[in-house]
Amino acid sequence: MSSHAPLYDLVSRPRRLRTNPAMRRFAAENRVHPAELILPAFVKEGISKPVEIQSMPGVVQHTVDSLKQAAAEAVELGLGGIMLFGIPETRDAVGSASLDADGILNHAIAQVRAEVGDDIVVMSDLCLDEFTDHGHCGVLDDDGVVDNDETLRIYAEMGVAQAQAGAHMVGPSGMMDGQVGVIRAALDSAGYQDVSVLAYSAKYNSAFYGPFREAVDSALTGDRKTYQMDPSNRREALHELQLDLDEGADMVMVKPAMSYLDILRDVAEVSPVPVSAYQISGEYAMIEAAAGNGWIDRDAAVKESVLSIKRAGANSILTYYAAELARWYRQDNGN
Repeated sequence: MSSHAPLYDLVSRPRRLRTNPAMRRFAAENRVHPAELILPAFVKEGISKPVEIQSMPGVVQHTVDSLKQAAAEAVELGLGGIMLFGIPETRDAVGSASLDADGILNHAIAQVRAEVGDDIVVMSDLCLDEFTDHGHCGVLDDDGVVDNDETLRIYAEMGVAQAQAGAHMVGPSGMMDGQVGVIRAALDSAGYQDVSVLAYSAKYNSAFYGPFREAVDSALTGDRKTYQMDPSNRREALHELQLDLDEGADMVMVKPAMSYLDILRDVAEVSPVPVSAYQISGEYAMIEAAAGNGWIDRDAAVKESVLSIKRAGANSILTYYAAELARWYRQDNGN
């Protein structure tokens, strides 16, 4: 006990609530629970064993069998969802493999759903970039520009195909104008009123997508600045949010997460539906690279980075750390 008298009478001493781990845990305003985490997972056609993604240490391109194992583990760990991305062997200008019931993504959805049933939310990426030979999120017109309305026609068919395969929730990520409304109408018309739509409402044209393009073997030529949002814009995110809500979105997303926490906060403050955020490949890769060089404490940085997304207002978080975070949660909570 200090023998020094205080310089003045301190009425408030916030440090009282930081004195030990139990007190800090008791006073914590935000916690990340496994049920709030969504695991993004890649499945690749034509491989016999998982292939590690060089720019994302610890993340792999799965076979269907290893994907099923990852999904079963996600259930066992209590994760909220698993988001599937397919990587086909053959691509064309219109992404035909995205509609094939036996194509890699739709086949993987069916296999995962058969494995896990309703024990976890099976989610599917609804976008053409993995399936086109030019790597864009839509079909191109004669001038090489993404044709918004022709792309919507394919998105509608993709939504129904993914619902038929067994997806609980589809995630249109291409940032085409009107995509949520078209997909919602197609699902309803086909009898899939219970399949949910997670709208990528504010998806920015980010430099941090680089490792993802390796993950899906992207064939992208050019850039996506004409359809993904300009990083300089903030108010526009709320405009995009309202459009998706008007078109029937069940949940909305901000992507990327960590570089756009201000946008996430803005969206979370006004959204009447749950808000998700995606800690993307480049954000993951930065942590891994810095930790690999001994510059940061990896585990502490992982926890802090995901906590920052929760604190900013996300109800659910897509993160490649989902399974690892769930294991840590179990260790910390004894279950």
